[in-house]
Amino acid sequence: MYHKCRLLSIVMVISIFLVSCAIVSAQAAQKQGASKEEVKMMLKKIHWLGHDGFRIDSENVIYFDPLELKQGSVPADIILITHAHYDHCSPKDVAKIQKKETVIVTPADCGEKLSGDIRTVKPGDTLTVKGVKIEAVPAYNITKQFHPKANGWVGYIVTVDGTRIYHAGDTDLIPEMKTFKVDIAFLPVSGKYVMTADEAAKAADVIKPQIAIPMHYEVIKDLGTTKDAETFKKKTKMPVEILKMEK
Repeated sequence: MYHKCRLLSIVMVISIFLVSCAIVSAQAAQKQGASKEEVKMMLKKIHWLGHDGFRIDSENVIYFDPLELKQGSVPADIILITHAHYDHCSPKDVAKIQKKETVIVTPADCGEKLSGDIRTVKPGDTLTVKGVKIEAVPAYNITKQFHPKANGWVGYIVTVDGTRIYHAGDTDLIPEMKTFKVDIAFLPVSGKYVMTADEAAKAADVIKPQIAIPMHYEVIKDLGTTKDAETFKKKTKMPVEILKMEK
């Protein structure tokens, strides 16, 4: 009788342990990605500066592809540059926001044009800068030749305050997007050099962010307008925020 009771107790302990593991695993699965409230709070920290330029005001001030900034713009802790074209890698705009302590993350061919604390990346690289996890992901054209895959240019997925934010850089709808797990996605919509609004809508539907934000329009003549952003919003199944351009 004693041995039967002891065996029963052991079975019960194992059962409780397995159930607890299942609960923890389920909770962990639910925690993949930011909550709706966290995403909502992050949106308040995101500033669209026109074209592909963004600034995130968190513990660190993070810029993506700064262009045509005003003198006296908020200094940067981290600057992320996607590729070497003049409208994405602008040394004069980097200089407006660069401090001695600013870290610049960029593909090598753009890094050659800059000075300071430069961290060069290629697609597939992951690094942590000032506590911010930064993943360099592929960005390239499939149906055009402006951004060849062989150039090793990038988009970025950064994790800020528990929210994964994807800046696509200049890209078409590419197969790698199926693997991206992000909460907020900045996607180009202008066509010509990048995805059209229709293509960007398909990309958003593949990536499935909680919020998609259109970019790559309004700053450079004949390269996208607010109409493209509005078309993108109509076409995708994902929630879209069309941000007001700030300078």
